[in-house]
Amino acid sequence: MKKLDTRTLVGLALFTALVVVLQLIGSFIRFGLFSVSLVLVPIVVGAALYGPLGGAWLGFVFGVTVLISGDANFFMQYNAFATVLVVLVKGTAAGWCAGLVYRMLEQKNQYLAVVAAAVVCPLVNSGIFLIGCLLFFRQAVVDLGGGGNVLAFVVLTLIGGNFLFEELFNIVLGPVILRIINLGKRNSLKKA
Repeated sequence: MKKLDTRTLVGLALFTALVVVLQLIGSFIRFGLFSVSLVLVPIVVGAALYGPLGGAWLGFVFGVTVLISGDANFFMQYNAFATVLVVLVKGTAAGWCAGLVYRMLEQKNQYLAVVAAAVVCPLVNSGIFLIGCLLFFRQAVVDLGGGGNVLAFVVLTLIGGNFLFEELFNIVLGPVILRIINLGKRNSLKKA
């Protein structure tokens, strides 16, 4: 993470607020039992601006907000500890990985770096959710899916549409928002 100067703290605070607000708004947009995660875009942009630890922080805030908003309540009835663990780990890891990917590629091409980070973030988020479902929530998935193939139900129904929406949303908006931020930085440097 960049040094914790005032500008970095204010930036992280603004992105933290944005993550909370977007998660709460996104909780009203539902595909069946699950809401759409609009928050992955600010997590990607925050990870690009503030590094892997900044991304991890924003992902953690996303996880906490999911838990507080009740979006994970269905899984809580099956295994509360595993629900908290999976939700916090998936968000934190998604932000951290987005920051790592961005840092690895930014010297080569900043646009490529943000697109790659935008792809990785929902991939990690959904991947850890899938692993969590298979490890801890088999019965929940069986109950939801009517007893069919658990893996197929999770991939196609629980993750499928939501993952594709998040992936496209991130890929389209992440670079646009980062470009606006970079333009703002250049303009503020000219005025200073």
